[in-house]
Amino acid sequence: MLHTLAPVLDHYGYLAVAGFVLLEDFGVPVPGETILILGAVYAGSGRLSVWLVGLLALLAALTGDNIGFAIGRFGGRLLVERYGRYVLLTPERLGKATGFFERRGASVIIIARFVEGLRQANGIIAGTTDMHWARFLAFNAAGALLWVAVWTSVGYFSGSHITSVYDTATRYDLYFAGGVVLVLIGYLTLRLLRRRRARRG
Repeated sequence: MLHTLAPVLDHYGYLAVAGFVLLEDFGVPVPGETILILGAVYAGSGRLSVWLVGLLALLAALTGDNIGFAIGRFGGRLLVERYGRYVLLTPERLGKATGFFERRGASVIIIARFVEGLRQANGIIAGTTDMHWARFLAFNAAGALLWVAVWTSVGYFSGSHITSVYDTATRYDLYFAGGVVLVLIGYLTLRLLRRRRARRG
């Protein structure tokens, strides 16, 4: 994937980084995270400015998520159910992700930034669940800043080893998502058991 995107970055530079991140962050299935990492690799070799790559990615991430939030708030579930399949956001996936957000609240927005699937649907789901925009903006900004800082640093400092680093990171991305789900299941089970004990008492 990194090698496939190289010609796009060669031709469009900063515009490619900002454009891909923006599109990915309101649900369009493009490799925004991947091109951010590759842009940072280019910065490490002196072909781009690492500060500009990071800044543009951050602004694009915030803008994309807020577009997604507006889609969710004003279009709601009906719009997602009608057109979501074109960006791989099915009603089933929306339902699962919405339940996840409703249980965990705004803090999940930061975690969602690092989980494939949730990253793309994050703003849309937050808007659909009627989360207050100011609250979404604050948590989303924190998550976006952390996400950009992590992947820009990885790309910038990895240099020629980026392929092996990227392969390892994406391999464990699924494990990370699974770990989050397991922790949530454990947390919900514990709460359920406590409620049952309280009722018996």
